[in-house]
Amino acid sequence: QVQLVESGGGLVQPGGSLRLSCTASAFTLGYYAIGWFRQAPGKEREDVSCISSSDGSTYYADSVKGRFTISRDNAKNTAYLQMNSLKPEDTAVYYCAAQDECRDYPGKTYDYWGQGAQVTVSS
Repeated sequence: QVQLVESGGGLVQPGGSLRLSCTASAFTLGYYAIGWFRQAPGKEREDVSCISSSDGSTYYADSVKGRFTISRDNAKNTAYLQMNSLKPEDTAVYYCAAQDECRDYPGKTYDYWGQGAQVTVSS
């Protein structure tokens, strides 16, 4: 079955860390750029980060720059989002998605989505 499976979410105190994983099943993750997105209750989906398939270039939203790190291990068919110095405003459901490139453009579509991982930052 072709799918992306996320893991690693949970409850963490402010200032803590979590690492999300995004593992591809039945397709080669290395052929795709991988983006991480998040959606908090009552808010629109937000782009968080992206890593390209070609040269590993990375992109971050200003809200997470310096705190989050995206990476990929194509041999393990997995991408990661390391989240440090977490804040309550980082609380959201986090999704990964496979796409042709990180650049946004009109009519862009995403090939595969994960099911989402809840991240809650609270004391």
